[in-house]
Amino acid sequence: MRAENSATRTSAIAVAADPAATPHPTSAASSPAGSSTASPAGSSACTSTASPAAPSAGRSGTVLAGLGVVAFSLTFPATAWGLESFGPWSLVALRSVLAALVAGGVLLAARVPLPARRHWAGLAVVGGGVVVGFPLLTTLALQTSTTSHAAVVVGLLPLTTAVLGSLRTGERPSRAFWIAALAGAAVVIAFTVQQSGGALTTGDLYLFGALLVCAAGYTEGGRLARVMPGWQVIGWALVLCLPLAVAGSLIALPLEPVHLNAHGVLGLVWVAAGSTFLGLYVWYRGMAAIGVARASQLQLAQPLLTLVWSFLLLGEELSAAAPVAAVAVLVCIAATQRAGRRTGREAGTERSGREAKAARPGRESRPVRS
Repeated sequence: MRAENSATRTSAIAVAADPAATPHPTSAASSPAGSSTASPAGSSACTSTASPAAPSAGRSGTVLAGLGVVAFSLTFPATAWGLESFGPWSLVALRSVLAALVAGGVLLAARVPLPARRHWAGLAVVGGGVVVGFPLLTTLALQTSTTSHAAVVVGLLPLTTAVLGSLRTGERPSRAFWIAALAGAAVVIAFTVQQSGGALTTGDLYLFGALLVCAAGYTEGGRLARVMPGWQVIGWALVLCLPLAVAGSLIALPLEPVHLNAHGVLGLVWVAAGSTFLGLYVWYRGMAAIGVARASQLQLAQPLLTLVWSFLLLGEELSAAAPVAAVAVLVCIAATQRAGRRTGREAGTERSGREAKAARPGRESRPVRS
């Protein structure tokens, strides 16, 4: 008991000297193998932005999140291809089954242990948002909407994700960030609405519902990616949804006609392996490195990329306003990333000041009672 009290006093003094260096008491025992140290929701590990001391990590995080955006931009055209062969319910169920089998195989091959019990609720939110909800609602919308019109929901997704991320993880981007984010969202909405002639379709309710569930899934996945590798976040979310996906496939396939062709098969393969698994893997890994708010603003480019793919793959028309909108969006993205980096540096300076104050001799030598 004396040894325990002595160790407690020593660690308590260390807390006063350097609060950021002391792990959570239960983190070593509760963190799954191969993952980083887990912190309770709302703690500094889950709310801080990218570390200002590691600019290379921030750059690699931006690249990874950008690769995720490129993968996501192909989702709508690939879904349109998939609908040539499968009904909407069958397509969503099959893409989830295939993606879950890929993810489960990778998790088994890597011998990844089960996540801690406290993470399963968050994984269920990820699964419900990005594995089931968003694919199903957007697939239903694409039955009556073009991919150009469906890009409206993606135009609003970055701003919605940033708002939910700020509420859920405690991130506090600067005012300049929010101004640039609102400007980028306005440019994308104006462009995509003009592209669709300004008319609303019956699929808009599906699209707005997809917007909300996807933003929730992105936010929760970005939070979890700070306590476990990003590929494990999407991997376990897919495995969690596998029973529902298998049941959906068994019900939908006999009821919906299937007309296999090359486009349909390629579309199914991409939305399963490309968008759902690989895309979300790099996306969550990048989001963990640079923060939910900054990563979400990279998606401002997604509607314009989708329009390019729609022109190249589906033969849809591309207006002359696209280059102008592209330049405006890139400017807004650059502004949000710069504002995010400035916020990270200011947070790091403030944290260093607190640590220096805590490490003063008078504070350090003060006895701490257990």
